[in-house]
Amino acid sequence: MIEITESTEVTPELVEAFERLTPQLSRSNPPPTSGELAEIAASEATILLLARDPERQGADAIVGSLTLALFRIPTGLRAWIEDVVVDDSVRGQGVGEALNRCALDMARLRGARTVDLTSRPSRDAANRLYRRLGFEPRETNVYRYDL
Repeated sequence: MIEITESTEVTPELVEAFERLTPQLSRSNPPPTSGELAEIAASEATILLLARDPERQGADAIVGSLTLALFRIPTGLRAWIEDVVVDDSVRGQGVGEALNRCALDMARLRGARTVDLTSRPSRDAANRLYRRLGFEPRETNVYRYDL
């Protein structure tokens, strides 16, 4: 049974887990440093959720993560799910669903009325999961400005 916990401190196990998980999420971005993970864990605007397999040891016990970003704007409290990653070895076993359900519950408890996320169209399994959880595609343009 997978356990979902909030990361409130940075340990060598956490850094090692992100060194393994980040390349499964992004080929173009390096894993976060210990300092960057500490910033995420300490920020009031982000909640770093970890999926742990109690049958595994050390960094291998962390089999997934999700970052929930919460921020207030004039129209209300916004919530975004970002950087969802599930280790290849446990995909299809409900880890992503458990992470997302926990994030939705946390956003609801904090007063958010909606939760947004983006997912590449090529991520078929992830997109099926999001629709199954009740996420609906939006008619919008997503823009990015590279700095």
